[in-house]
Amino acid sequence: MMRNIVIGVLAVALIGTGMWGFREQEEKNTVMMQSENNYQRAFHDLTYQIDLLHDEIGATLAMNSKERLSPSLADVWRITSEAQNELGQLPLGLMPFTKTEEFLYKVGNFSYRHAIRDLDQDPLTEENYDDLKQLYSQAGEIQKELRKVQSMVLRENLRWTDVELDLAAQDEPLNNAVVNGFHIIDEKVGGFSEVNFDNETNKVTGNDEDIEKNIKNEDQINENEAIDKAREFLNQDSLGDVQITETGKGLAYEAYSLVISDGEHGTNITMDITKKGGHPVWMLNEREVQQEKISLNEASEKAEDFLERNGYDNMQLVESKQYENIGVFQFVKLDDDVRIYTDEIVVDVALDEGDIAGFESFAYLANNKQDRETELEISKEEAQERLNPNLNVKEHHVAVIENQLEEEVLCHEFYGTIDNDTYRIFINAKNGREEQVEKLDNPEPVYQ
Repeated sequence: MMRNIVIGVLAVALIGTGMWGFREQEEKNTVMMQSENNYQRAFHDLTYQIDLLHDEIGATLAMNSKERLSPSLADVWRITSEAQNELGQLPLGLMPFTKTEEFLYKVGNFSYRHAIRDLDQDPLTEENYDDLKQLYSQAGEIQKELRKVQSMVLRENLRWTDVELDLAAQDEPLNNAVVNGFHIIDEKVGGFSEVNFDNETNKVTGNDEDIEKNIKNEDQINENEAIDKAREFLNQDSLGDVQITETGKGLAYEAYSLVISDGEHGTNITMDITKKGGHPVWMLNEREVQQEKISLNEASEKAEDFLERNGYDNMQLVESKQYENIGVFQFVKLDDDVRIYTDEIVVDVALDEGDIAGFESFAYLANNKQDRETELEISKEEAQERLNPNLNVKEHHVAVIENQLEEEVLCHEFYGTIDNDTYRIFINAKNGREEQVEKLDNPEPVYQ
């Protein structure tokens, strides 16, 4: 009798274990299928966005009116943003794909800056059009190679979850057709001849690995906390519904992407917030800015107030420019009267209503630290002797910049004029070498 009871109990337990194992496997399969579907959607959307990017850049080459050219360049910027978003959702974080990411970032920044400039007063130059032709050709190369990968994925029914597993295993040599295809794309992009993206895109931006390193020990926030932080950051009464997603595995740091409806203007505000620490990375209000009503100086004060309200202390305005009806303000951290150019934040202010139209803190998040060496080995007078004798020095500061080797360098910073031109010159404060010379455009930088 006891034997039969034991056998019955064991049988029930065995059946229960089997059912539990079956349910667990089913749940695992469901998660895998959802991941695969998300990866496939992101990949095919990425391919589509690159198609659009190539076509839209090509369209700008045939345009000759500001009324069509500015919106077209704005579309190029929007498409690159969407392509970057799709790329960030693919499981490529464990493989180097930085050249392509950098290409998309620079194209987006290039098109944005030219979209908001006054093309009546400052039309595109022949050099700008040559740059666009080069970008058109380069986007076509990426499009062609990406289409090859897409065709292979569809033809051979390849799975992105297998790509993810192969990358995580880190076996050498890695023999995965999709990974190999993306390696080919990144190598081609790395071989592209350099386009002059203007000084606006040559500023220090930092990279996502440095951001991850700086925030890795901070507390992680959830989606609700990210939404609360976004609303507090923006501080606008007209904010409506919020759509929030994760940025995916294309970045070294994890972040939330938020799309927030702006009820007052009938548009959306888009922004990224890091999971660790809840730091805003960038923000853009998509609304159309109307006729200018406030001055650039008034707008700069609003930008300063915005940074102070959000806890960005000791930031100094070093440069202000106007692109059509938007004021663009570059702030750097001030540490014991030393300008830290590598810790940069850019704030855009709409000149019609004075609201914040854009925000970008990649460099600040990537480079902000406390242990910099700021001891001068060459005095101001010694550094000034290294300047062109024809330069009429107007202003002097001590600053930290990034040199061509991507190393931080302590410098003497001089502003001066030769005839009617204004220059900014950085002299290495340790060896007296001329690190950087810039001819400044109007409006001139704000001297403090």
